[in-house]
Amino acid sequence: MAKRTMTCIQCPLSCRLTVNTENNNLEVWGNQCRKGEEYARHEIFNPTRSLTSTVATIFADFPLLPVRTAGEVPKGRIFEIMEIINSILVEKRLRPGDVILETIPGTSTPLIATADMCEMEV
Repeated sequence: MAKRTMTCIQCPLSCRLTVNTENNNLEVWGNQCRKGEEYARHEIFNPTRSLTSTVATIFADFPLLPVRTAGEVPKGRIFEIMEIINSILVEKRLRPGDVILETIPGTSTPLIATADMCEMEV
């Protein structure tokens, strides 16, 4: 990859960045603040994402529970992580922030609930 354009999302300015990565050197143009270069470096060399999804439950009144990673995970592992998430079956009622998986394998990131199943309890 030699030259690439991207939009910085680190502040409200949303600078349009031009990034050159020839010979493993990083050159960034178009950033109006220091955050633009940091964003470009992270996005080029170690892209990560927060991940949201749902997991199955045993409850008829709440068959799918919304979940999210409690931090960012490597972008290149999202499909692998989704396979793990899709294999989870929740067997107890959870509240927002309750941990479903202490750490997603290969990361230090937990998976947490984002909805309150206890309000739905019959």
